Amino acid sequence: MVVESVNGRTGKPNEKPVWGEFLERPNRFSVWVRVNGRKELAHLPNPGRLLQVLTPGRPVLLRPATGEYRKTRWAAIGADLSGMLVSLDSTLPNRFFPEALAQGFIPPLAGWVLVRREPRLGAGRADFLLEKAGEKLLVEVKSVTWVENGVALFPDAPTARGRRHLAELAQAVKDGTRAAIVFVVQRPDAVAFGPSPIDPTFAEGFREALSAGVATFALVCSFDGERLHLERFLGPEALTFP
Repeated sequence: MVVESVNGRTGKPNEKPVWGEFLERPNRFSVWVRVNGRKELAHLPNPGRLLQVLTPGRPVLLRPATGEYRKTRWAAIGADLSGMLVSLDSTLPNRFFPEALAQGFIPPLAGWVLVRREPRLGAGRADFLLEKAGEKLLVEVKSVTWVENGVALFPDAPTARGRRHLAELAQAVKDGTRAAIVFVVQRPDAVAFGPSPIDPTFAEGFREALSAGVATFALVCSFDGERLHLERFLGPEALTFP
């Protein structure tokens, strides 16, 4: 079973990607790379730490940058981990989820329909609002690139925002609206998932959210340089805690 995402390309149509070498990361949204023998600055569409993925000398997949990122020539969209391509674009999961939902390949969400993007959630917004037979379901999607010993781990840095989302989802359930947190793993080697040990307060908030009735599962995907492909669904039985 394969579900393909929307195109994750940041370059113009028909422009092919090129490979470069990761050198260093000056800030959250930029990386220095060596491409075609030259050191150049590239946009990085991912604010996560990516410590396991972006190491010096790592081959990175680059596309010509467009739109708001035209101040750099390239955008870094993937990294090669010993022959496995990991997506670096943290916006891809939110574009992938609606397609997986529409194609009916998410077992717990069979029959649910997307009715709104970025619905209100507490002081902020969730990613999606679904409906089914008059019921509402709030969905928060998390992008995952960190996998250790087959376990997809989130977050890869302490996240006050993530902890707030958990509390708000739990409160939504208490107020009568169903809620789910969905981890989209942007590499195919995960067989389990759970909160990482890097943020114990997130792990604690995650446990509390589940106890309140928030659902959770993971979608493990491969990345071909343009699209995410659903490789496997992981339900609560694959959940692990640090």
